[in-house]
Amino acid sequence: MMPENTDALFSEGRRKHIRAIGHDIMEGARLGSYLSDAQGRRYLDAYCSAGTFNLGRRHPELAAELLDAMRETDIGNFPMISKEKAFLGRDLAAFCGGALECCVFGVMRGEPIEAACKIARGYSGRPKLVTPDGGWYGQTGFALSLSEAPGKSRYEPLIPEVQTVPFGDADAASRAIDERTAAFVIEPIQVENHCRAASADYLLAMAKACSEHGALLIVDETQTGFGRTGRKFAYEAFGIHPDILLLGEALGGGLFPIAATVFTQQANRFLNAHPLIHLSTFGGADIGCRVARKALEIYEREQPWRNAAAMGERLDHALHDLAQEPRSPIQSVAGLGLVWSLDLGTPERANSFCQAASRAGLLIAPGKVARNTVVLRPSLLITAAELDEMTEILRATTTHDPLP
Repeated sequence: MMPENTDALFSEGRRKHIRAIGHDIMEGARLGSYLSDAQGRRYLDAYCSAGTFNLGRRHPELAAELLDAMRETDIGNFPMISKEKAFLGRDLAAFCGGALECCVFGVMRGEPIEAACKIARGYSGRPKLVTPDGGWYGQTGFALSLSEAPGKSRYEPLIPEVQTVPFGDADAASRAIDERTAAFVIEPIQVENHCRAASADYLLAMAKACSEHGALLIVDETQTGFGRTGRKFAYEAFGIHPDILLLGEALGGGLFPIAATVFTQQANRFLNAHPLIHLSTFGGADIGCRVARKALEIYEREQPWRNAAAMGERLDHALHDLAQEPRSPIQSVAGLGLVWSLDLGTPERANSFCQAASRAGLLIAPGKVARNTVVLRPSLLITAAELDEMTEILRATTTHDPLP
């Protein structure tokens, strides 16, 4: 529990929200798959700040790189060139592969989608953005307009010319993608929406429609990238090639805030003509670039997508077994690799499930779109023993802790 003196320092609304999902702890020591609260109680972190901690908490190599970078540089002048920015751009292009050779850096999840939508509209000279329903792209302007976010109507009018189509309906999307369309925007797996996954046929049809009409294909992998689904990127399983790829804060491994929009040379024509049209003061901070390069080195060396695939198969069986328990509140299970969603039926039951898990030493969080679900996102470096610990806590939560 949080110390009482924090009541004067954090808003009542924030305290009420985190208490409702069992996150009302004061974070203390953290390392690998675990964190401890201020009183020293240990929790297995399967929230990981919505997947930011793909490499676990406070990875020793990233921490060492951050310290070295702080001794040698600072955040840099954001519009200027530095070797740190240049080398990260080079390494990121190599990591992504194919025609994804250019990048713009940001700080948080919302920035990559903002840059992507600006690039798409600027490159094409067209206004319309098409996206399937049920997505979650963040909370900034374009991101909120594209997302199925509760309460977003409070901020209307939102970004104009955003058209939402039914998820998985290739005919509806193909009709929407026309000569006025700048881009089709999609998460290959809607993590916050009960891990709803697109089919290969659907994504191939969307790629074809974009190609035929001169629109760009934007793929958001801020939660699925860097190996979480058992592949380096989820889109690789579908045989598509995005024009713009969105990467989130897992790029910095949780040691420095950095995200990226990665795109083709063709899409880069617009930024070449208008080089200062999109800027981020702390995007591509030189210290952050150093940390991100080290994170890419670890990703390439450890290839955590292999562990995610192996541990995901193990977790798949365990979660489906839990759902079959006589007293289990789990109504359905969805996911792959090391991202899974459990349907608890109602938002209230999902919140209570998170509370019960927290009391047993496991941090998880409800889905932001499907609020009747909880999402499991442990470190991609989780061991078999740690995974078994997580499933045992879930078993205790489902079979021994009555939910309302």
